[in-house]
Order: sequence, then structure tokens, then C-alpha cells
Amino acid sequence: MSRFKDRFLNFYRSRPLTVFSVLVLGAALGAVGGMFLLVSIFQHKQEARNPFFRVVELTNETEDPAVWGKDFPMQYDDYRRTTDQVRTRYGGSEAMERTPTHADPRSVVAQSRIEEDPRLKIIWAGYAFAKDFREERGHAYMLDDQTYTERQQAGKQPGTCLHCHASIEVPYTKAGNGDLMKGFEKFNHMSFFEARKLVNHPIACIDCHDPKTMQLRITRPGFIEGMRVLKASTGVQNYDVNRDATRQEMRSFVCGQCHVEYYFKGAEKRLVYPWVNGLKVDQILAYYDTVQFKDWSHADTGAPVLKAQHPEFEMWNQGIHARSGVACADCHMPYKRVGALKISDHHVRSPLLNINNACQVCHKWPESELKERTEAIQERTQHMRDLAMDALVELIGDLKSARAANAPQLQVTSAQDFQRKAQFYLDFVEAENSSGFHAPQEALRILGESINFARRGQLALRPVKSASPNE
Repeated sequence: MSRFKDRFLNFYRSRPLTVFSVLVLGAALGAVGGMFLLVSIFQHKQEARNPFFRVVELTNETEDPAVWGKDFPMQYDDYRRTTDQVRTRYGGSEAMERTPTHADPRSVVAQSRIEEDPRLKIIWAGYAFAKDFREERGHAYMLDDQTYTERQQAGKQPGTCLHCHASIEVPYTKAGNGDLMKGFEKFNHMSFFEARKLVNHPIACIDCHDPKTMQLRITRPGFIEGMRVLKASTGVQNYDVNRDATRQEMRSFVCGQCHVEYYFKGAEKRLVYPWVNGLKVDQILAYYDTVQFKDWSHADTGAPVLKAQHPEFEMWNQGIHARSGVACADCHMPYKRVGALKISDHHVRSPLLNINNACQVCHKWPESELKERTEAIQERTQHMRDLAMDALVELIGDLKSARAANAPQLQVTSAQDFQRKAQFYLDFVEAENSSGFHAPQEALRILGESINFARRGQLALRPVKSASPNE
């Protein structure tokens, strides 16, 4: 040690300026490093706090999202952009101009799916969807598109529809004199247009956030009851989604409370999520068969058939992203940086329109490759969907001919049951808005089963061969 000290002192005496410069440089680098560390710590603290300035006081009666926007202008700016109409290769809507009328004041609508694929009219013959079914649009249009669809004239829809097509937390609470569930039950008994007078907005901030704490919450009674039933089937009793769900689960549940399969139960049209047996298509159909539910009797075949709605939550649960703990919001509302803040993007849209933030956070490949992978999955799903569609249309044609020819009732009934299965399985993928991406293997399995059911229905209609005398 003494020898090293002597050498350093000799070096310092011979080159004092060099040593001084090194020490100054080291101190400067340390200061710069410390400054960057402090800035980073401050920035992350700001991100964690996500501070906002209270311009207005928000309460459980503050329904208008524009008022919330005064406290959260960046999120509100994103929310307003859900008016965008941008089509991806296998989804989204093109802006179609139309002449407004007194009955329908919309000047822009989405393209008609039943005009793009007339096979849908055959499959839904006798049901309101055969009259009007258009490509999905953003949240900004969810109330108007439900109000002015021609399905309202084809069949009288109940106030239950507003459960997911409107900002409903405040109207339910008011109708129930402070009780959300009682208000929900009152709306179920109303006609759509009677209930429509009581709502003012499409989905809004209050439907997903507690106005005091901004924590995520579930406001849809159908989902609250559905999750309680689903958890009970796994042995978990008295599950309360708002009390028991984790924050990451809530980032999917707030979407899943509306993007689900459902049906209207009984004369009171009570909204029910059919999850007694589970979330898979087989389990849901088994429930419908047990309660002997049908949406309508097919106009051409008389089969007691079902119309799947939009089972994104159910299909997502069967996919790799759900299994990996990835929430709906991670892809459809990914975090983004605005200045020093990190916020969730409220411009809810397809991840394919926002690959950098939605996908590349986890998948470190070029945007072009990620897009190609996604579209390859969707293309395969679309091909299988077309095969299933053709098989079902052929079964419907054969059933129609068999009934006209007075085929044995046992054969007709068997074929009708296969139509019911084939139709629901096909529609489970057709109505699900990811074109198979949420759960690629499950989507292909379901479509394969649909084709199998349709072909077995055709076989059931073949004439029964009588045994020859020599056999």
C-alpha cells in the first residue's frame, strides 16, 4: 500500500494538471449520471401518480363524458376518436354515405354484411338479422346504430338491449331509486324505444371508472351475475367481481361485460349470460339445450335455431393471450406516453392499427411481419368459415326440399338438430370480431365441428335403404 501511495504522489508531482483533469472529469460524469438518475426517478414517480387537476367534481351522477374530459382531457380526446372508421383486411367499417330520412337521420353508416355475403340471409331466414346487419363501428356509434337499425322494425326489441348499447349506470340507478339491479330489471320490461328515452350517451367514462378513485369497476348487472354463476361452476361461491377481481383481470372484465354471448330469458326479457357450464361454445350450447331455448324457428326448415352475439370475451378466454395474462386493454387500449405521463389509449381500436404500442411491447419483430402473421391467421379462419357457410347453406337447402317432399319426421327432426348445432358453432366465430385471432386453434376447431354437423345433417336426410331379401 505504501509503495502504491508513493508512486501516486510521484505521478501527481510530475503531472498535476493531468490528475486534476481526470478528477474533474470523473466528478462531472458522476454529477451527470446522478442528474439522469434523479430525472428518471422523478419521471417514473410522475407516471405512477398520473396526476390530474380537478376542474370539476365528478360524482356517480356525472354521466356526460365531456364533463369528465375537463379533468382528463387527454383520455377524452382519445375517446372522441372512436368516431374513426378505418377498415383492416378482415374487419372494421368503411364509411358509406346515405341520404338521411325522418326514420333514420344517419348520413354515414357501415357497409352491409348481408349484401357482401348473401349466404347470411339464408342462414338467418325468418330472423331480424336477415333484414339488416352491418360491419361493426366504434363505440361512438353503438347507441345510434342500435336505435336506427332496420332490425327494430323487423322485430320489436326490448329495453334490455341498452344494457350494452348505452351509458346505463346512471339510468339504471335512477330507475331503481338508487338500486342498480332493480333498475336493470325495470329496463328489461320496457320496449326499446320506451327505454331509449331514458338514456343519453353511448358507453362513457362512468361505465368503467369510479368517479372518486378512477378505479376500474363493473356496472353491467348481466356480467356481475354471469361471473358469479361461472365462478360457482368452479367451486367459488358468492363471487363479487368488483370485490374479488384483480386489477389486471378488471382490464379485461370492463370490456367483457358487454363483448359476450347472451340471451333474453322468459317473457320479462331478462338478460342472462349462459355460463352455467363454462365459456366454451360446447358448454354454452349444452346450457341452451337444457333450458330448451331458441332465438327463432328457421323460416325455411323450421329448425329451432340460435343466433350468437359477439362472444369476444368467451373466445379470448380460450386463447394464448388470456393464458399469458394479457388483458383486452393491453392490446386495444395500450399504454402510451404523453409528455411525462403514461396513459391508457382510449381510442379503442384494432391492434393492427396501432402495432407499435399494441404488439411490439411484447413481440420484438417488425410491424410488417406481425401484420402478416395476424392476417395469415385471419385468412385461414376466413377460409374455414366459408367452407362451413357452404356446408350449412347446403343442409338448409336439403332440409327445405325434404320437408316439401314430406320426408319422415324422424329424419327431419334429426337434420334440424344438426342445423341448430352447425349454425350456432359457425355463428360463434362469425359474430366474434377478431376473425379467429383471439383463439386461432379454438376458432378452427369450432368451424370444423360446424362443417361436421352440417354434413351429418345431410346424411340424416338420405333415404333409409331397406334390407334386400338375400341379406
